[in-house]
Amino acid sequence: MEKLNKALIKVQSELKAPKNQRNNFGKYNYRSAEDILEAVKPLLAKNNLSLTISDEVVGVGSLAFINATATISDGVDVITASAQAGIDPNRKGMDIAQSFGSSSSYARKYALNGMFLIDDTKDADATNTHGQSSQSTKPAVTPQTSDAFQKSIDYLKSAKDKAQAYTMIEGKYGSTFSEKQLGALKKFVK
Repeated sequence: MEKLNKALIKVQSELKAPKNQRNNFGKYNYRSAEDILEAVKPLLAKNNLSLTISDEVVGVGSLAFINATATISDGVDVITASAQAGIDPNRKGMDIAQSFGSSSSYARKYALNGMFLIDDTKDADATNTHGQSSQSTKPAVTPQTSDAFQKSIDYLKSAKDKAQAYTMIEGKYGSTFSEKQLGALKKFVK
């Protein structure tokens, strides 16, 4: 495992994955999973490592999400990193295949971010309002938000990995839940 760790550290320290994609509507640059893969392939070859990515559709109650796992190997040992993205089959302008594909791409990108220590905290994906006014960062609690909050509680109660479940919920609903609601959900993790 020591050999694999050393090789992964080299890849992490040498990797440069620029934000080559442009969202003209939101006026920001971003990197895709494909951008990361393009940048990392030569480093993997240089360090005799292989990388695979797999997806699993997971359903908990009425919530469905993609769990993407990136696995790096030196032929002997393996290291994995996973990330999740919710699936909205009713997403406007997308058919069901596009909805699943979009969630898969998002989860894969963040699994790769975790594996290669790519920090997207300043990435517009995390802060983009898609043209929405920023006057109020948290909308009022609506029946729809209350329903999602209850589903999130149920999901956390049944989750084996409560920290991972909370992260998935925070990613999906963090912008619609109040700080008080997020705090109440976080109590299930402890």
